[in-house]
Amino acid sequence: MPSFRFFIAATASLTLSSLAIAQPAPAPARPAAVAPRPAVAPLPGQQPPAAAPRAPRGAACHNGMSFDRFLADLKQQALAEGVSQRALAEAASYLVYDQSIVNRDRGQRVFGQVFTEFARNRASDGAAKNAQARIRNHAAAFARAEKEYGVPPAVIAAFWGLESSFGAELGKLHTLPSLVSLAYDCRRSEMFQKETIAALKIIDRGDLTPSEMIGSWAGELGQAQFLPTHYFNYAVDYDGDGHRDMLRSAPDVIGSTANYIANGLKWRRGEPWLQEVRAPANFPWDQADLTIKLSRAKFAQLGVTYPDGRPLPNDDMPASLLLPMGRTGPAFLAYANFAAYTEWNNSLIYSTTAAYLASRIAGAPPMRPPSAPVAQLPLNELKELQQLLVRAGFNVGKVDGVMGQLSRTAVKTMQVKYGLPADSWPTAELLARMRGPGVQAQPAGLVMPPAR
Repeated sequence: MPSFRFFIAATASLTLSSLAIAQPAPAPARPAAVAPRPAVAPLPGQQPPAAAPRAPRGAACHNGMSFDRFLADLKQQALAEGVSQRALAEAASYLVYDQSIVNRDRGQRVFGQVFTEFARNRASDGAAKNAQARIRNHAAAFARAEKEYGVPPAVIAAFWGLESSFGAELGKLHTLPSLVSLAYDCRRSEMFQKETIAALKIIDRGDLTPSEMIGSWAGELGQAQFLPTHYFNYAVDYDGDGHRDMLRSAPDVIGSTANYIANGLKWRRGEPWLQEVRAPANFPWDQADLTIKLSRAKFAQLGVTYPDGRPLPNDDMPASLLLPMGRTGPAFLAYANFAAYTEWNNSLIYSTTAAYLASRIAGAPPMRPPSAPVAQLPLNELKELQQLLVRAGFNVGKVDGVMGQLSRTAVKTMQVKYGLPADSWPTAELLARMRGPGVQAQPAGLVMPPAR
């Protein structure tokens, strides 16, 4: 699904619509050295964009520089990094400012689902079977990718399915206007300047033309929704047609995703990534943390088993106990390879779902339902809890109701202080304690039913 790179503060799905940007001139023909691309149907939404809105007054982070001046400097930087004048000329009519993109970036809505809800929708039996069918249909490319990069087909297919439903949800927006608009905006200017130059390098290399660069509002490209820097650095030509085409070539998507996971995210060949387990009620919950690594033998001593009661291997393989919804929700052993998932997207909900889906594709059974309904505080109370944590001296990042790693670490510290089970899950009881004496706990808010 497009824009999962910016999933942390976004909804699970965004409605994508066409941008209003300048009418491009016809793109120059590809150089003769680049092999011609086979005829394909145009991508959905691949219409020339309309007139651009007026650029804002000079952004403060650029010392009041106008967009035109900023763009001229960015082009000079691109030339210094090896982008050709030909590629700049080809892209020129797409390098326009669009305020609607900046508005989307500033107006992302808080993602409100918990892990079991999101996993029920995106890592269902149907999703796993669909991915298994893709693996069978492209068996040669998956086998080659596993041999060359050491990444199992299930891991590749899980990201492919989550990011774009295997190419069905690529996005409909022109990439270059999105990138250059976000580059001019002050929120993440340096990052998107680099992404804009990477997109120009992709054009220069002959992989895609500017008009073919259609994707999500945040500038991600292709069926694995790569940012341009990842596309330029890790995309591979797996079908041998002379282009790295992650929009239309399934082999290129498979090989490129494997290359990025192996070399960009440092996948460890032959090692597991996530396994469901069961922890006893008397487990020392302060040991359940991605920053704490224990051997499987140690977890076994603490009473952790596989869901069906089988013992864990009595070995020294390190892992962390991951509780995405606290001690009453699902429990997993997260191994070193789980870091590839949090690096792909540091939303704990997304990364755990992607890893769980990969395990399902690889043949693992569905996770057990939670032992009891898991209560989730409503958004206003999550924000209040974050504000109280800030008042207590913690850095929780943005106070937005999204319980990221900083907020979860602060919650755990306060749970220890108040003698509560330190499972990092925000509860009504902790909120009541932090409100002060004499304040009763409010109703628990949303109650998530057991996962099916």
